[in-house]
Amino acid sequence: MIPEINVPATDDNLNADQPSLTWKLDFDKGRVSGKIDQLEAVKQAVYKALQTDRYWYVIYSDDYGHELSTLIGDQPAFMQSELKRMVEEALMVDERIQSVDVLDITTNGDQLVFSFRVNSLFGSFDEEVSTNV
Repeated sequence: MIPEINVPATDDNLNADQPSLTWKLDFDKGRVSGKIDQLEAVKQAVYKALQTDRYWYVIYSDDYGHELSTLIGDQPAFMQSELKRMVEEALMVDERIQSVDVLDITTNGDQLVFSFRVNSLFGSFDEEVSTNV
């Protein structure tokens, strides 16, 4: 006989804040190398989100990753306006990130380079992403 337990799903346990402690990923060696927390965990989350194409991997939700590859072949002026929106969209799903501020957008040959500052609950840091023009 299996006991039946009725635990109602409430907004409190569905929307609870997730802890920031996570595994530290060594992307060069392809290994897990300990644990990280707070600002370092946010930096890793930003890096990972900007390395993952949205909708390509069934393991991730439709909110995770970026759509920067859809900009390839567009006009540079259009790309500049969309790049900011797409990076914000990719990062703002993380509740630890409060805002993304544009620092610089430059064209370097066939690359569009977007520099920005991430403001999180644990501090701020600068990041850069580039895409083909």
